Amino acid sequence: MCSASVLIETVHEIRDQCLCLATQRAARRLARRFDRLFAPLGLTNGQFSMLVALSGQWRPRLGELAEFLGMDATTMTAAVKPLEKRGLVALQADEADARVRRPRLTETGRDLVAQAVPLWREEHARVQAELVGQDAAALARVLKDVG
Repeated sequence: MCSASVLIETVHEIRDQCLCLATQRAARRLARRFDRLFAPLGLTNGQFSMLVALSGQWRPRLGELAEFLGMDATTMTAAVKPLEKRGLVALQADEADARVRRPRLTETGRDLVAQAVPLWREEHARVQAELVGQDAAALARVLKDVG
């Protein structure tokens, strides 16, 4: 059996230049950071994002919410269940098509978002301050369009 290996120079090239790897590593570090921040509220960063997305007037179908958050439908369905169980989100049948479910934020969910947003603002400001010399808003815009 022949085992091919990659030259160490190639490993270093990918380590130092791969946008996908750099983005994944940064995303994981940021996710852990915000998970720690929201832990006292019993939320993950992903749950926070979902609750915030449901905070406005938008009444998406589950699939639309999944697309907005960059998730697949199966993951979305699984992610909503614990929020529904905690009474933060309620799933309602669509008025035009009972097969379609639309998540909505409950009052309890709204209260939790109201507690979480100031924490997010403070931590996000710290992250932006750490990106000295970087335009964090421009970076967010560029990352949004990747894909």
